[in-house]
Amino acid sequence: MPEPLEVAAQTGYAPALQFLMENGRYYPNMVNSFPTMSVTIDSSLLTGSYPDQHHIPGLTWFDQGEKEIVNYGTGFTETLKLGLRRSIHNMLYRLNNEHMSNEVTTIYEALAKKGTSSASINSFVYRGNTPQKLNVPRLFKSLTHFQDGQWTTEAPPVLSLGAFQKISPWNFTFQIAAGNYKFTARELRRLIRKNKLPMFTLCIFQDLDLRIHFKGPMDLKGIRKIDKQIQKILHMYPSWEEAVRQNTWLIIGDNGQAPMHKNHSKAVIDLRKRLKKYRVTKIQRGLRPKDQLVFCVNQRMAYIYLVDETITFQEIITELKKDKRIDIIAWKGNAGINIVSGSKEGHFRFEPGHELIDCYNQSWNIEGDHELLDLQMTENNQMAYGDYPDALARLYGALHSHEGRFLVVNAKPGFDFKAQSTPPHFGAAHGSLHKQESLVPLIITGTEEKPTYPRIIDLKEFIVRMTD
Repeated sequence: MPEPLEVAAQTGYAPALQFLMENGRYYPNMVNSFPTMSVTIDSSLLTGSYPDQHHIPGLTWFDQGEKEIVNYGTGFTETLKLGLRRSIHNMLYRLNNEHMSNEVTTIYEALAKKGTSSASINSFVYRGNTPQKLNVPRLFKSLTHFQDGQWTTEAPPVLSLGAFQKISPWNFTFQIAAGNYKFTARELRRLIRKNKLPMFTLCIFQDLDLRIHFKGPMDLKGIRKIDKQIQKILHMYPSWEEAVRQNTWLIIGDNGQAPMHKNHSKAVIDLRKRLKKYRVTKIQRGLRPKDQLVFCVNQRMAYIYLVDETITFQEIITELKKDKRIDIIAWKGNAGINIVSGSKEGHFRFEPGHELIDCYNQSWNIEGDHELLDLQMTENNQMAYGDYPDALARLYGALHSHEGRFLVVNAKPGFDFKAQSTPPHFGAAHGSLHKQESLVPLIITGTEEKPTYPRIIDLKEFIVRMTD
């Protein structure tokens, strides 16, 4: 996140990041995707699109066609109740080979068409067009859908995914499906040492996310640990200046985190209690004929599915509006996207149109209380965003990301949604539309080029352009 990154750089905690910031461009307010969950954000980074196009709605969502809850790993208890076999299948295979839309191309696919090499290290979102075999660890062979202990997936030419696929045969990680920050750095250093670094390489250091969930947003020790690994990578070159001359470096945060309310019982919005008069699907048994609602919680946002056709949006909205900890309730209507709130009065509606142009040159028609999304009107029918960056496009993306009758609910800062077996977050959490999770830092060093807009969906075009 911008603030702890800047503090770490200014106080000597992160000399490598400080060097890259001082010798390149620093963007403190890059807009990511929504929900602000890694699989959705990484899909937006790789495809240059929001979920209405790439169709990865969040870390968990309900598949209307298959009548099943899709979960890519929200927490250990939820994963066990949904079934370890199915969760691993969704996370490592179906996300890339079935769920992500074929109407979009990833950076890896775009580069392959140009005959340009690429690599993915430690990312669950990796779709390319090179067949790669994932080797399941012995312990999990009986628990997965792997055929004879292997799984052929479509990936970039170079793929590293923890115990399932490694660049270095001697590298090791205790993480099953993805390596920790040391594993990731060792894989990248091997490519540099062997002079096999592709034209484009994406590495993900995941460890900071878990630390912040428990320790809060201003944890600098995690940044310091990752910076030490970046130092080792830069030391692979005769000098750090030479590393910048030979390569373009992008350091990107995928999502921020909002600090949680100090009173955990007050911080949790339990959807089961709020909508207790309805029959809710239990994740361990799946959808039953008499079920009325399905909850898919992505920390500070949630999808609420109305699987019973006799239930109206309005009756669910009436119950949700009674909770002042919910700041946005959104749903699709015949005339566009509708917004109400539990903390504010009023109604707002929008759709793609021509009445207003926003700061990203996107055109919209709006009607009603635009203060619900903190929209700021300027001269000449221009529109800027306040607490909810690029709110219209990002909400539109989430509400058109998949089929079904559902609501999107967004929690105020300090609060977190809960359904069945949802993991708690005592220090901080993410997932919502709010700027605390939506604005992330970007460092670009080694080029004078820049993306068209400071949004994660604009980086694909920038990266492909850089490889020409």
